[in-house]
Amino acid sequence: MSLEENFPILTEKLTKKFDSFTAVNNIDLTIKKGEIFGFLGPNGSGKSTTIKMLCGILEPTSGKASVLGYDVYTDAEKIKERIGYMSQKFSLYEDLTVDENLEFYGGIYQVPSDQIDQRKEFVLEMADLKGRERELTANLSVGWKQRLALGCALLHQPELLFLDEPTSGVDPLSRRHFWDLLNEMAEEGKTIFVTTHYMDEAEYCYRLAFIFEGRIIALGSPQEIKKTMKEKVFQIQCDQIDRAFQILNQFPQLEEVLIHGANIHIVGAKTDLVKNLIPALLKENKINLLQIKSIEPSLEDVFVSLIGREAREKIRKEFLPCEPPLN
Repeated sequence: MSLEENFPILTEKLTKKFDSFTAVNNIDLTIKKGEIFGFLGPNGSGKSTTIKMLCGILEPTSGKASVLGYDVYTDAEKIKERIGYMSQKFSLYEDLTVDENLEFYGGIYQVPSDQIDQRKEFVLEMADLKGRERELTANLSVGWKQRLALGCALLHQPELLFLDEPTSGVDPLSRRHFWDLLNEMAEEGKTIFVTTHYMDEAEYCYRLAFIFEGRIIALGSPQEIKKTMKEKVFQIQCDQIDRAFQILNQFPQLEEVLIHGANIHIVGAKTDLVKNLIPALLKENKINLLQIKSIEPSLEDVFVSLIGREAREKIRKEFLPCEPPLN
């Protein structure tokens, strides 16, 4: 098997500049066949620009990149024919039925007429849309629209899928089902490049890259990335979590205070400080402290620690809160 077959995405010092602004700065990626690769970063970090270069939509300023063995500079049209793409905003025609959307996208992707019925049947089974063929797309829930959009991206049987924030605004149950589908496809050999704002979803990726201000700041499996963090993380359980966060966040001794689901995480503070200062502060403000314990860092903890104090508020505003795990 050739290098390109083993690694459908290869980049070397891939860079994109817009006048004096560097949107993507010398990134190196080696993405393996059959893996789910997560690409995480806040708005403006370079995620979308990277995807556009890899999809053959935007030409790089410098560096190298190949997708499925095709050069992004010279073979952009061939890349577009071989990949599947699902955007954050569903590109479905809501005034068409499920079947009509599949028929339309089959034409766009030039699926041979003698194969279209078989491909549609596969998509309907895969996305659990059997029996909904005549339903107007506008009447589907967000979760069902998501399944249909994924199905449309798979009609031409691409080897590589680019999914840009595919589960944004989707309920947890539909998100879980969606990730089950992604895992099944990866096991069958498809390579999946996905961006997400949900840190709990990132745990399901085989490997991740954190991108910030155009640079890759961490790369590896979720567990490998967590192990790079040296600071201790403490989890605080209490009532009045929002009020507790506001109080704790005012103290410079507690440099990193994060709301994480139904808890508060304190990153990097000394053990004695956490165990003495926090109970006193919460008691003084009549907040009931339930538990303080040292825990393994979450991906959100690691990411916020990596980007430092300067950008912390930006990340808090732009990353969606961590939700309960999709079990």
